[in-house]
Amino acid sequence: SATIISTVNGREEKEYDAEINRIYNETGSQRMMLTVTDPELRSITGGIVQGMSGSPILQNGKLVGAVTHVFINDPTKGYGIYAYWMYEQMR
Repeated sequence: SATIISTVNGREEKEYDAEINRIYNETGSQRMMLTVTDPELRSITGGIVQGMSGSPILQNGKLVGAVTHVFINDPTKGYGIYAYWMYEQMR
């Protein structure tokens, strides 16, 4: 289980429940597939929407990644990139 921190009402950030479904360890980039499980976020936006890219993904209160994009055919699912990989690219 995980949470996504995002601002969907334009005023304040909030944590929304999600699940990390799959971990990809490909050469050159590392990403994860996630599903939005939070009923509030799903009712407001349908899931991951444009503008949520970069939203932090937390697991056990620790930063593990950021939202990158959504599945076009299912907005409840999308991809995130590992925080560690982003850090390594900056070094």
